[in-house]
Amino acid sequence: MLELFLQPESLIILATLFALEVVLGVDNVVFISVLCERLPVYQRKLARNLGIALAVFARIGLVFSISWVMSLTAPLFTVMNSAFTGRDLIMILGGAFLLAKSLKELWMWLTQDESHTASTVRAGIALVLLQIVAVDAVFSMDSVITAVGMTDEVPLMIAAILASAVVMVLCAEKINDCVTRYPGFKTLALLFLVLLGGLLMAEGFAIHVNKGYVYFAMAFGLIMEGCHILLKRKRKTLINRLYPQQAGWAIKTHAVR
Repeated sequence: MLELFLQPESLIILATLFALEVVLGVDNVVFISVLCERLPVYQRKLARNLGIALAVFARIGLVFSISWVMSLTAPLFTVMNSAFTGRDLIMILGGAFLLAKSLKELWMWLTQDESHTASTVRAGIALVLLQIVAVDAVFSMDSVITAVGMTDEVPLMIAAILASAVVMVLCAEKINDCVTRYPGFKTLALLFLVLLGGLLMAEGFAIHVNKGYVYFAMAFGLIMEGCHILLKRKRKTLINRLYPQQAGWAIKTHAVR
């Protein structure tokens, strides 16, 4: 077992699988962060960690079900000269669910005020975890099929999944804080999930789109939002310097309220 991980070819494959799993993990963490906002504050961290753990177990389960996963690539039926496989159906249905869920969350985020949102009925933790596992299974399908095409060594696949899980746990709280604290980041996160849902459906209909373009666009949006936050802080600091009395009065007024 140890000799497997010491071979140069195995290390290259492991690094590639790890990179794929990290990208998948970021998608999952964003979706988990959005879903966990529907829970009470004291349950969010627990739900986030449980969601990541269940996602990891689901991926490992798919790895051990390689024969079943690969059978999903066999054509099931044909519509207008287009063959559909089990994988295609999972991509279409999973993408439709992610797209509908993301659009619903985006609509509520943009149209409802905070008082109305706070009064809405919160989702149960079991329902949130179920949605996390379902979407993660859809996300994982392509990565597992890709991994099988790269290697038939199950230990390498599991090692990459576990290593990416550590990264997910370390980054989850920071990503969740950004999504919660800054409205722009939450809007970008929801738009990112909308794009992913559309891409999954497109993949199911054999319309192949390079996901690199989507990740580049979202990275550009994150950089713009980061610049916007820095400019707001700079403007606030400048106002405090020019009008220190007004700044102090504003602080006192906020404290009285």
